[in-house]
Amino acid sequence: MITVSESAKNQSIKLMEEDNAPQGGFIRVGVKGGGCSGLTYDMSFDHIINDDDKVFEDKGVKIVCDKKSILYLAGTELDYSGGLNGKGFVFKNPNANRTCGCGESFSL
Repeated sequence: MITVSESAKNQSIKLMEEDNAPQGGFIRVGVKGGGCSGLTYDMSFDHIINDDDKVFEDKGVKIVCDKKSILYLAGTELDYSGGLNGKGFVFKNPNANRTCGCGESFSL
């Protein structure tokens, strides 16, 4: 399961409204190869669910993840940080053994 913090919920709703996301839109998360630690997080707004997608809902926010990526993201919390160290969504992934300095890539 992938969960959402209260701040990520509020920010995602705000951004979807600003982007005029279609009705039934959701957050798509995934993992792809690359980055300085080997794997990078991928996140976007979407409105099409594929046959092999896993669908989660937390705090009223729908999150969709492809079957391959869920192996790396199970138990992850999507958070949003608006602090002095930079703004943005943050993946709090308990499966990551090592992350890079910017937090955008990881390895298992």
